[in-house]
Amino acid sequence: MEAIPFIGIVRHRIGIDGKGVTTLAAFHGCPLRCRYCLNHACLESPDNLYRYTPESLFERVRIDNLYFLATGGGLCFGGGEPLLRTAFIRRFRELCGNDWRLTAETSLAVPRSAVEEAAELIDDFIVDIKDCNPVIYKEYTGRGNRRAINNLRWLLKKKGAEHITVRVPLIPNYNSDADRDSSVEKLKEWGVTNIDKFDYIVRPNKQ
Repeated sequence: MEAIPFIGIVRHRIGIDGKGVTTLAAFHGCPLRCRYCLNHACLESPDNLYRYTPESLFERVRIDNLYFLATGGGLCFGGGEPLLRTAFIRRFRELCGNDWRLTAETSLAVPRSAVEEAAELIDDFIVDIKDCNPVIYKEYTGRGNRRAINNLRWLLKKKGAEHITVRVPLIPNYNSDADRDSSVEKLKEWGVTNIDKFDYIVRPNKQ
């Protein structure tokens, strides 16, 4: 498999990207254009980024194998959008086996086929839903939210609510506390039980 660009590899993350001790591996590339993108590099030229194959990434992160095994942790694929790279993740799963917990931080704004494949490979999902209001979502991301919401509802049935955390941000200038509360109520109606409410720190996109 051809090596692909990553915007960063960060070790020893605890309580941020899944259970136990995790290493975050952030892919380049994203289907959204969020106004306050937290990882600008995922939208910029990949020319100066490190590139990995599944094999070379595995060799880099396996140094923390004992931490992963002792804490029930493993690798968290982020980005960017990791579900655009399911072939890479599939090969990585073959290399690490089932001993490591694999988590994906995703917007779910991808084709259903990618979500279906990821559901067979990923243990836990952290979903950044932005806002359930389609107008707010589109103003903030540049895309509609129907795909993301339909994928979330499918994933809840497939994986079970215990494997899915949904992050619902307060986005300055785009939504309000009332908007966020409305999103939380909808998520609960759909069966989401793990909800992480937080506030964005404004960092305007360079675009």
